[in-house]
Amino acid sequence: MLAAIANTFSNCFKIPELKSRILFTLLVLAICRLEAVVRIPGLNGGALADFFARHAGSGSSVLGMYSMFTGGALEHCAIGSLGIMPYISATIIIQLLTAVVPTLSKLAREEGGRTKIIQYGRYLTVLLCLGQGLVMAIGWENPGKIFQGWDMGRLVFYSDAHIWFYRIQTLLILTTGTMLLMWLGEQITERGIGNGVSLIITIGILARLPQAAVALRDMFFPHGGDAKFNFGHGIALVLLLAGVIAGVIAITQAQRKVPVQYAQRAVGRKVYSGGTSFMPLRVNYAGVMPIIFAQAILMFPQKIFLFLGQSLNVKFFGEIARALQEGAFMYIALYALMILFFSYFWVATQFNELQIADDLKKNGGYIPGVRPGQATSDYLHNAMSRITLAGALFLTIIAVIPILMSRAMNPQIPYAVSTFFGGTSMLIMVGVLLDTMRQMETHLLMRHYDGFLKKGRLRGRV
Repeated sequence: MLAAIANTFSNCFKIPELKSRILFTLLVLAICRLEAVVRIPGLNGGALADFFARHAGSGSSVLGMYSMFTGGALEHCAIGSLGIMPYISATIIIQLLTAVVPTLSKLAREEGGRTKIIQYGRYLTVLLCLGQGLVMAIGWENPGKIFQGWDMGRLVFYSDAHIWFYRIQTLLILTTGTMLLMWLGEQITERGIGNGVSLIITIGILARLPQAAVALRDMFFPHGGDAKFNFGHGIALVLLLAGVIAGVIAITQAQRKVPVQYAQRAVGRKVYSGGTSFMPLRVNYAGVMPIIFAQAILMFPQKIFLFLGQSLNVKFFGEIARALQEGAFMYIALYALMILFFSYFWVATQFNELQIADDLKKNGGYIPGVRPGQATSDYLHNAMSRITLAGALFLTIIAVIPILMSRAMNPQIPYAVSTFFGGTSMLIMVGVLLDTMRQMETHLLMRHYDGFLKKGRLRGRV
């Protein structure tokens, strides 16, 4: 198997077009990584990096997770500290608005409408960058006033007399960095091997592997004291990692194939014969979105109740804040319920069974045993609801695994290690790598080379 995969990768460089696309993608990704190490002038990025290094548990906080998606740019005060996330957020907002706003929904179906919607997303990205960049610039002035326990002091070298010069400078640099990442992602999609924005996020996550490797080594071979983990723990981690990867691959590619029959029809003088096809309904239709939504919402209540408890000296608010800490039972329960809710919410806003049933009826297609029109819509709605439950339960298990490993287990596993055993990191990496392999495999099969698997197709794909 390994020899076949190695031979397939060597075949990729035998095709001039594919070779140029791969090299172009690698070059652009290297430029993206530079944004994560070039620091913003006037900031003490070393102090922030040292704080993150000393407090491994901070990787599970809002800034720690954001830093993971930016490939460590945030903790170094780099020009790419905002990362590509404002563009992702703008895209998600536009998608949700397209599903609920009739004007945008109509525009999306018109010729050239998609181009305008993408343009709206870019404008919204600039607005989000300006807002988030200003908040981040102010937060760097004295992080201890915003986040309890951040005792690193002032990170800005500018005096108070020139503080607005620092803020405007940092705001423009952060916004430019994000827009450059967005443009580079589009270049990878057009001139590279595709999935540009997703590859930028993936390379940022993979950049944390050396840190995870060091933390893993310290688990079994600490510099001082006795090791808390033994050989049995190592075997269990390997088996867990293999099971999680296999499960993510299976659920990512899992789909229910709904058969569709097309009747013979005449258009003008041409007669089109009927045929049989199928409609793939993805089990994990929402992807990683429910996890991101749940994490974003749960990060704020704990901070709010902690602030109220300390400022008002009310014990009740403090108890709620402790119950909402990551790893607590209430946090995990709310986290799981939110993932289930947002899985159905995303399907309800993005999967339009009425339009699908209408398109089938217009094209002379129907599901065998189901009447066209409203009956087809109800059938698709019920089928999607059932398979979404399976996908939502899987997402819940994958999302909870890192929390249990880094917070609830005894001995606790470092967050830098546990984050690669599930959650958004694993889902994004596996999904993007599968899509990238499929893109490369398309070029190989077009030129009569074997694909990455024996039959030339990714297993589970038809």
